[in-house]
Amino acid sequence: MTERTVTTKRVPPTQLAQQLRDALTRLNRRVRQTRPVGDLTGTQLSALISLRLAGALTPRELADVERVQPPTMTKIVAKLEERGLVGRTPHPTDGRQVILAPTDGGRAVLDQFERARDEWLATRLAGLTEEERDTLRRAAEILQQLARA
Repeated sequence: MTERTVTTKRVPPTQLAQQLRDALTRLNRRVRQTRPVGDLTGTQLSALISLRLAGALTPRELADVERVQPPTMTKIVAKLEERGLVGRTPHPTDGRQVILAPTDGGRAVLDQFERARDEWLATRLAGLTEEERDTLRRAAEILQQLARA
């Protein structure tokens, strides 16, 4: 392994914001591309993740979260249901509505995707020095603070 030299220099907050945004976007794109072989599309995966994070949503709520039109979400949900990844239950207060939630199978698929992504990233992190990993650990804590702000 080669030793890396890290230079520190003061940069204005706007320049740092651009650098961070660019780095996070590139890393996020690369992590999203890392997934087990399968026919689940990125859009279907995103909808399934949103359902897991929310617990359960109506189709309209899911369309809003995913920022797609309801007819588009209807097609996405149909594919997920076809694969047994999403289930419908009656809405507790509105008989005209249904609630969507991931099935056990849907949660298992998400776990598989997360493991693949974590393994990819862990492999890359293993190639860094202990000091670089410590810097990233601290950066992750700071990024979590920014996300909560």
